Amino acid sequence: MSKKTLAIFELIGVFVVYLCAVFLHFVFDLTNGSVLSILFGAVNESVWEHVKIFAAGYVLWAIFEILLLKPSFKKFVVAKTFSLYFLSLSIIIFFYTYTFFTKQAYLIADIIASVVFVMLSQYISYRLTVSENNIKDYFCVACMLLMTYFLMFFSFTMFPPKTDLFRDPVTNMYGIMHKQVDTGAFYLDKT
Repeated sequence: MSKKTLAIFELIGVFVVYLCAVFLHFVFDLTNGSVLSILFGAVNESVWEHVKIFAAGYVLWAIFEILLLKPSFKKFVVAKTFSLYFLSLSIIIFFYTYTFFTKQAYLIADIIASVVFVMLSQYISYRLTVSENNIKDYFCVACMLLMTYFLMFFSFTMFPPKTDLFRDPVTNMYGIMHKQVDTGAFYLDKT
């Protein structure tokens, strides 16, 4: 695998990850709440569910890259794990920082920021993978961090902690919303 080939794949990955996230944002409603859509898609409008859809796209693209490009496995896993955490934490920190000052969320700011953070994550992954540093020594730590991430990823939709990160701002509810919930009533109650 050449550096140029990896760079091209990481750049393509920016678009693939973003398109996956857009699709996964709506897949829960499109599939009437299928199990796969619960595990990988956004089940509500909470910040966590938005982080989850970007992380799912990021991991799917990383799996595709590793199968096709066959980079140094340990080094690649370390690079992608670090980048995955960077992506997730950047989205969360940015959202809460700017909404602290503006007192409301802006869709355009969220869209631009998510594109920038996906680009930065892909770039960081690339730089770590091609670097001369011996990051593969951190493979065990990366595996533990990856397992922790997947545990959170698959648990917090079904059993969300009652914190703002997991609260749907439209309904003020947590986790999976039942179809019988009238979100319009929640919206009207806020006005």
